[in-house]
Amino acid sequence: MRRRGARAGITLVPVTESADRLLPAEPALFDGVSPTRDETVIEGADRLRLFSFATADKRNDYLWVLRAFDHARAAYVVLLHASDLADTLARMPDAPHPTATEIGPLLEQLHTWGVLERSYDGTRAATLAEYRNRHYVYQFSQAGYQAYRAVNEVLGARLDEASLSRLVLPELLADLQALARANRDGDAERVYRILKRLDTALSELADHAAHFYLTLGDLVRTTEATPEAFLAHKDALLAHMREFSMDLARYAPRLAAAIAEVDDTGAESLITRAASCDERVLLDIGAREADWRARWQGLRGWFVAVRDRSAPDPAESAPATEAERLREATMSAIAAVLSLLRRVTETRKGGVSRESALRHLAGWFAAAPTTDSAHALFDVVFGLGKPRHLSMEHPDADIIPAHRSWWEAAPLEIARTLAETGRQPTPGAPARLVRNDAGVRRLRQAQLETQRARAAAAMSLAAADVHDRVLDERETEVLLRLLDAASTAWVPVSGRVSTSGSDSGVTLTVREHPGSTVVRTAQGLLYLDHRRLEVRENSRARTASGRS
Repeated sequence: MRRRGARAGITLVPVTESADRLLPAEPALFDGVSPTRDETVIEGADRLRLFSFATADKRNDYLWVLRAFDHARAAYVVLLHASDLADTLARMPDAPHPTATEIGPLLEQLHTWGVLERSYDGTRAATLAEYRNRHYVYQFSQAGYQAYRAVNEVLGARLDEASLSRLVLPELLADLQALARANRDGDAERVYRILKRLDTALSELADHAAHFYLTLGDLVRTTEATPEAFLAHKDALLAHMREFSMDLARYAPRLAAAIAEVDDTGAESLITRAASCDERVLLDIGAREADWRARWQGLRGWFVAVRDRSAPDPAESAPATEAERLREATMSAIAAVLSLLRRVTETRKGGVSRESALRHLAGWFAAAPTTDSAHALFDVVFGLGKPRHLSMEHPDADIIPAHRSWWEAAPLEIARTLAETGRQPTPGAPARLVRNDAGVRRLRQAQLETQRARAAAAMSLAAADVHDRVLDERETEVLLRLLDAASTAWVPVSGRVSTSGSDSGVTLTVREHPGSTVVRTAQGLLYLDHRRLEVRENSRARTASGRS
């Protein structure tokens, strides 16, 4: 390119200088990035250096200079001189108005940090001498523009804007169905556009959900939840979360079915078509396919559980999907909001909250006449005090009360073990347990003989009618035990009743009888008024005797 007044035969070629070395530059595109330039890759700590302008002493000046670059970039003007920046700042509202001389050092420092790249602007030189004086123009570096956008988004973000993207679910379903049709038809460009739109929508859904639950958690944990700040929005908040949970439960199976339909059309062909239309030409086709394959697997993981065949437990091989985790988080958030509502309601009803109590306590501390009084108040409120008698109390509280000061109380005798080792004395190891195995066997044998004798007497008692014979001592003992058990079941009601009791494999039934009955025993006669006794062997005893 020739300029008027330049020496004949001299072509002025613009050269771009990066922060690390001089690089020949092609004419810059509107986004400030030259695609054919062999740019030095900035990694690790060098990338963190890009954010130095946000913490420097002149951070406001640096930020306004970068805003001027961004303002000009919106009009597709990328290369700017210091004088151009001064004119741009003069047109921006609320911006400072530095001169080109004052902007120059700021540009040089931003170039040193790698936020800007500079070029030799030969178009501003009328002679070769002026060209050699290096009239610099600056533009955003690729990483520098990302750093500026990150800082500007943080400064302009509204932290109170939190919501769940409920309306994006039907859009996801429609896009998945359209993606299946496009992949079936082999329309690569449409596949790429739909898949990119799905990836963006799902990323926004995840970001909004994370921000919403983070904001809600701060609201639930805060100590400044007043009725006026919470009750005004609690209905809308609960309705918003319930509607999102219901929509998520309704659309999740349909979205999983739509993903299965896309897989049936060929997932690998889908990835190949998307990568072929990807405009990131600096990445080879293999890297683009790997990137889209990872994105598709991430999208599937939201609504389709991936089964781990190597897991030994089948229950562990089917993990919950991201949609299920999001719905569980929503239900937990609803419970937390209801708990907060109950707390706020109780606070409003009682008129005392943690905030008001702390403010009242702070007033007490401020009104304390002396420092010692403030310390005493602190000890009383928070339960802190001096140790009393090594945390021990005197056995007789009348002699030394527990509330008496350490300095006023008499010395307390303590064990030598406690004084030397700091441990409470113990009674020592327990004595050896003496076991009388012979006596235990003898008692067990006597118990078994008694049980066998009682069982034999019970079988003898059930062998015949108790009213037609004389019962011996053993049979009488069993009968009395049965009568005692049956008497607990008698209920004084009108009508015909009968009771029963069982013991030692037999059952006694007491029935009504027109007259009195008599049971003759070895100890005497047993008269029963309008009752008759029947003793029979129960079913379990008959089964056991049959087996024997």
